[in-house]
Amino acid sequence: MANASRQAAWEFWGTELKRRREDAGLTQEALGGMVFVSGGYIGQFEQAIRKPQLDVAIRIDGVLQTDGFFERTRRKLIDDQRYPDYFAAAAELERLAVKICDFEPMIVPGLLQTAPYTQALMIAGNPLAPDEEIEPKVRNRVDRAAILKDAPRPAYWAVLHEAVLRVPVGGPAVMAEQLEHVAQLARERKILLQVLPFAAGAHPVMGKSLRLMEFEDAPPTAYTEGVYSGELLDDPAVVKRTQEAYDLFRAAGLSPEASLALIESAAEDYRRCASST
Repeated sequence: MANASRQAAWEFWGTELKRRREDAGLTQEALGGMVFVSGGYIGQFEQAIRKPQLDVAIRIDGVLQTDGFFERTRRKLIDDQRYPDYFAAAAELERLAVKICDFEPMIVPGLLQTAPYTQALMIAGNPLAPDEEIEPKVRNRVDRAAILKDAPRPAYWAVLHEAVLRVPVGGPAVMAEQLEHVAQLARERKILLQVLPFAAGAHPVMGKSLRLMEFEDAPPTAYTEGVYSGELLDDPAVVKRTQEAYDLFRAAGLSPEASLALIESAAEDYRRCASST
């Protein structure tokens, strides 16, 4: 679905929500309270500023007794076969964000991955999958990185745990290329990069990835991912806590200059290892 027609469809979704809410005699605040979001969020859904999470659409159907209308239309609009179901909504928001802050404890963030690195991850998770199944997923992930290449692009800040540099995904040659790619983006000032060293010890949300996204005309959102699952967090109090956690990552991380030097050193180690085999 083209972007313009998709946006028009979301505007229809919002118009229908407003119409059926008013038919039920509910204010935005009243409906928001009944589906566990703020009235302001209901207003943003109605204006097609923000897309609802699936569980919210389901609760709206229950409150307004709309026989699954909002769930069905939301599934159709957000369904993007390029991405897993749990990530599709986050991918939609990614394209709208003016600022993205990523923390990854074990792997390079998706927006920074090279094709060979992504392929190695995909094969590790699907060791029996044929190439024709793996290759489109690799292209889709790499294509997402286009948002960092051309202006206007979101301000992008990544904090990588040192473990990301030490786990040899795909082997030495793949890791050397991947870390050199990340370093090049930092040198070109397309991203701001920090490494959280092993020496920093315990840190917030141990073992969890975390993403913060900010928007021009909507409140910030957080996204965290687990095993074949992901969750968008848009409750203001929860988002505030995730922002505080990210501040702690940045405070404990190496400086951007020291981080770049460490990444370049790790890339060189992998390159020497690859050339000696």
